[in-house]
Amino acid sequence: MNSRRLLIVNIVIIFIVIIAGFVGYYFYNQSTLYIKTDNAQVTGQQIVIGAPATGKLVNWKGDEGKTFSAGDTIGDIQVTQGNTTVTIPVTMPQDGTIALNNAVNNEIVAAGTPLAYAYDMNNLWVQANIKETQINDIKVGQDVDIWVDAEPGVTIKGTVASIGQATAATFSLLPQQTTTADYTKVTQVIPVKITLQNAQGIGLVPGESATVRIHR
Repeated sequence: MNSRRLLIVNIVIIFIVIIAGFVGYYFYNQSTLYIKTDNAQVTGQQIVIGAPATGKLVNWKGDEGKTFSAGDTIGDIQVTQGNTTVTIPVTMPQDGTIALNNAVNNEIVAAGTPLAYAYDMNNLWVQANIKETQINDIKVGQDVDIWVDAEPGVTIKGTVASIGQATAATFSLLPQQTTTADYTKVTQVIPVKITLQNAQGIGLVPGESATVRIHR
């Protein structure tokens, strides 16, 4: 009975060692072949639609989700000049879909007021923030596997398009230095732009969280 029990214990130990070896090899292999981070999100070029003049906004059609082409009129500004009312069109700067509408018909707006924000949904990309200690392993043209939290189970292929020339914190509104000018050393991240290859029809929207795996 003791011999049988010892044999079972030995088999269990060997099995555990084998599993641990496979797990260790998997993680070593992953760290060798890929750079992976979940500090990434879908983004794109934000299009600001501003009021061209001060006046009353009328005929506003900029509802969220609507798509317009460059030059389309999506509203008008009524401007009074003496005894004459002049209508100035609010036009779409470039192709895009309204993502945020700040405007209300018949309100008075000032020149330059952002009426809405839009994105070209056919030209989105992923921005991944890569640790500065890993950035030397990133090269333009490397293949990337992308998973977006909103689309579980879907793998999107991508390519490293560009590597930022400054850390993400460089342009932060919050200073990294204290009032005594001391610098708190932390690992910085550098933004990497990843273009998407097979994302059409998936329904990605700016701001969605993503995980990326960059092939070394």
